[in-house]
Amino acid sequence: MKAQKNTNDNPLKEDLDHILVHIKGLWNELRDKRIFMTGGTGFFGCWFLESFVRANEKLKLNASMVVLTRDIKAFRKKVPHLANHPAIHFLVGDVRSFDFPKGKFDFIIHAAASLNPPSNEKEALDVFDITVEGTRRVLEFARKCKVKKFLLVSSGAVYGKQSTQTARISEDYYGAPDPVDWRSAYAEGKRAAEFLTVLKARQCGFEVKIPRCFAFVGPFQKLDGQWALGNFIRDGLNGGPIVIKGDGTAIRSYLYAADLMIFLWTIFLKGESCVPYNVGSEKEINIRSLARQVSSVLKLKKDIVISKKPDIKAQIDRYVPSIKRAQKKLNLKQRVTLRDAIEKTINYIKLNEGGNNNE
Repeated sequence: MKAQKNTNDNPLKEDLDHILVHIKGLWNELRDKRIFMTGGTGFFGCWFLESFVRANEKLKLNASMVVLTRDIKAFRKKVPHLANHPAIHFLVGDVRSFDFPKGKFDFIIHAAASLNPPSNEKEALDVFDITVEGTRRVLEFARKCKVKKFLLVSSGAVYGKQSTQTARISEDYYGAPDPVDWRSAYAEGKRAAEFLTVLKARQCGFEVKIPRCFAFVGPFQKLDGQWALGNFIRDGLNGGPIVIKGDGTAIRSYLYAADLMIFLWTIFLKGESCVPYNVGSEKEINIRSLARQVSSVLKLKKDIVISKKPDIKAQIDRYVPSIKRAQKKLNLKQRVTLRDAIEKTINYIKLNEGGNNNE
């Protein structure tokens, strides 16, 4: 990825201004404040930092951020303009055992997570431990520094498998992950993290905001991970064919990263404490149609490859949120269409000479 000299050269400028405008006066709460953040070097983290830097500079907020990371060298290579920005400072450490930074912090953004799906029971325990013990450690720091607001970035995975009778999962959906399936490690970890955070917030008197995030697309996203859309973009940029690992019938929805940031910052600064908000898109699409849309954007000539035949007896896998609570309470909505989101992501990658979006 090319180094960017300053934010005026930033290829995300249009998106960052989109975020800036739609959050409006909420940014003033960050004026002269210090923020502590975990998970600041991943997909969500890079967007948090990009949007923070843009608001900080444009609105002269005089705010600063301390970011916990395990590998500062890799981050400097990935996004040097963020790694070298004077408003951003780094603390090297593990989220489960990091040394507490000195000084006062009014805000904490806890976005650290182990998103790679475990392949066995041992890895599942590691994923659960990182999620739960990492949250416990950050909460202890929140108590010590007497933080005012705490953002826990959670996941739609907490609802477990979506019923085929449920078109869109709302926050009062009573499903849950299978507690005896080791593949539920991430989901169970997030459920425990929410429980711990709400208890600590009520005990210590700080506000906690809980966005439950679903599926997204945008620059900085891994293209070789578990997310179908990222894989399709990777396949398409390599000339195709686009390969669907399943049968193409699963139903998903995707929100663009700039809209994601509008949701997250608004929930953090304005949302109700101890109340979860779904974050995502309500506009569903099946995986086969999603692959076709990526192929259309890239004008590919090769056919899409579907690895499995549909099982007419199987229930169709769905993962689509209801965002009615965020719409009614916070006036949040999807603003960037899926096709535009795919085009923006592909254009960003091309602009950066095929820069590796993998973390």
